[in-house]
Amino acid sequence: MAQAKTAQEKFSLEGKVCIITGAEGFLGKHYMEAIKQAGGIPVGLDSAGEPDFQVDITSEQAVKEAIEKILEKHGRIDVLVNNAAMNPAVGDANSAKMFAPIDDYPVEFWTKELEVNLTGMFICSKAVIPVMKKQAAGGVIVNVASEVSEIAHDHRVYNTPGKYKSPAYVTSKTGVVGLTRALAAQLGQYNIRVNAFSPGGVENPAMPKDFVERFGAANMFSRMAQPDEYNAAIVFLCSDASSFMTGHNLVIDGGKSAW
Repeated sequence: MAQAKTAQEKFSLEGKVCIITGAEGFLGKHYMEAIKQAGGIPVGLDSAGEPDFQVDITSEQAVKEAIEKILEKHGRIDVLVNNAAMNPAVGDANSAKMFAPIDDYPVEFWTKELEVNLTGMFICSKAVIPVMKKQAAGGVIVNVASEVSEIAHDHRVYNTPGKYKSPAYVTSKTGVVGLTRALAAQLGQYNIRVNAFSPGGVENPAMPKDFVERFGAANMFSRMAQPDEYNAAIVFLCSDASSFMTGHNLVIDGGKSAW
């Protein structure tokens, strides 16, 4: 029998190949660095920027080809962090339409958001599962959801009449938790763990100060999360530190959903 690992050793990702979708995003870059610091080998997928692989996650063929290339280079896939999502960029004028009231919200936006946020996650999971099944050590899938997987979005934070969080975003992130449970229920027998992670709002330098204050006031710490405050949670979920945990939604929102 192998010698039991210490608690600290269980957080190690030494030599593990970890795919992160949405790797060029604000938090994606932090997750990539956190995995690297834990000894892992981060492999970034994104549709823009300069990731390791530029991939449209809504294309099953494109994702399959990327997975094949990763296997050619690394020979295995230990972790998939499904982080990619369609979320309005702070200060982007083109994103304004995504905040329309539900009766004015375009169906094409609804379809696109569900496709990226939920279907893309399914496609990426489907592509790595056969690889993980063949590995004696199994694998780990972490699906990044949101605090709105547990609660409704409080539109008052915008302080702007007629401005609302996209209904497709809230719906898709709630769906992420359902997908997580469905995958976990099937894959436990192959030693593949699947968990969801639901972070609260993260402060971004591009955000207006008054918005940051209003958003933060809704939780028990009266502030938004800092970008590095979720790094340890990602390492926990990806590593053996959470070896007996699957089908769970880890909510870290400053106590907001516990009020």
